[in-house]
Amino acid sequence: MTTAHEFDLAVVGAGIVGMSCALAAARRGLKVAVIERNARACGASVRNFGLVTITGQDRADVWQRARRSREVWLEVAAQAGIPIIARGLWAAARRPESAAVLEAFMRSDMAGGCRLFSASAARRQCPELNTDGLQAVLWSPHELRFESRDAIPALADWLRRDHGVTFVWETAVHAVAPPKLETSRGPVSAAAIVVAPGEDLTTLFPERLAAAGVGLCTLQMLRLESPGFSLPGTLMSDLSLVRYGGFANLPEAGALRQRLADEQAEYLAHGIHLIVAQGSDGSLIVGDSHHEGAGPFADERIYELLLDEYRAVFGSEPPRVRERWSGTYAVAKHCAVLIDEPAPRIRLVLVTSGIGASTGFAIGEEVIGGLFA
Repeated sequence: MTTAHEFDLAVVGAGIVGMSCALAAARRGLKVAVIERNARACGASVRNFGLVTITGQDRADVWQRARRSREVWLEVAAQAGIPIIARGLWAAARRPESAAVLEAFMRSDMAGGCRLFSASAARRQCPELNTDGLQAVLWSPHELRFESRDAIPALADWLRRDHGVTFVWETAVHAVAPPKLETSRGPVSAAAIVVAPGEDLTTLFPERLAAAGVGLCTLQMLRLESPGFSLPGTLMSDLSLVRYGGFANLPEAGALRQRLADEQAEYLAHGIHLIVAQGSDGSLIVGDSHHEGAGPFADERIYELLLDEYRAVFGSEPPRVRERWSGTYAVAKHCAVLIDEPAPRIRLVLVTSGIGASTGFAIGEEVIGGLFA
């Protein structure tokens, strides 16, 4: 890459947020380059559930973006040949306090299309659920799930092939100042720049990120062998109802939070909430936990707790563990998404709540709309 390569937009970072900005710009007919320091995307975008979550998202910062992103995902999946391998979400309430939260949610205007099942009715839809103590189950038809390990590379290939986006891999960006980026392969010229750094909080604009209170969060996840049954959607348990703002911000969530503190304090201390998603090969992805900071070592106790919660929800022993891994993503206490303007024609964009798959496409449209108004 040299200054002879001139672009309307350069995007630093090939995660879901960076590629969402690239798509929004390409749809405007702009000439776009995406520059990524790794040989391919290998951060949070490919280490997560591949779940586009709508129901339960916080109304203030997330819900509308998630709804729009879902629309774009459906368009992109059809055009790029990305299989949507599961639809829908089950939230299983095993405590009366959890059921009260779900009942309150159903009275809100965010519950459109959702249904609340009794334990017996839910068991008919999902026979694998443990009905001992089960109070109610919320069904949402809105969620989409894809294999993120496959979908993110497929998205990059489609952007290159069908939208003419230039991808520059294994290239670090050291400095940005339109119309120039300084990279490890030489300068690149671009009229506007989007920096989507993912978990890299130290290379570009570290002082801006620090001022916004951005840090890192580490999570742990598992992949289990196929259990021999098919889940009719992705499943969550009581612990998720105190983590997702659309549930957790309801007044009824206070009583649930107190009961969980009494009964599952260790889970809350590790930021654990159960999500179980089935892969295209029948395997189960199980997660996750949340710890402040980034470190290379996984805690086996967290995996034990995740599998214990699996036993409680399904009433059976989990299948054999096939894979264990850790992921890292950016977090901030006071915002779910950071869109900053360090200088004219530059945007610093970061999802700070682990919901890039759910909100990235809408964020990309907002960012590019502002840059090229």
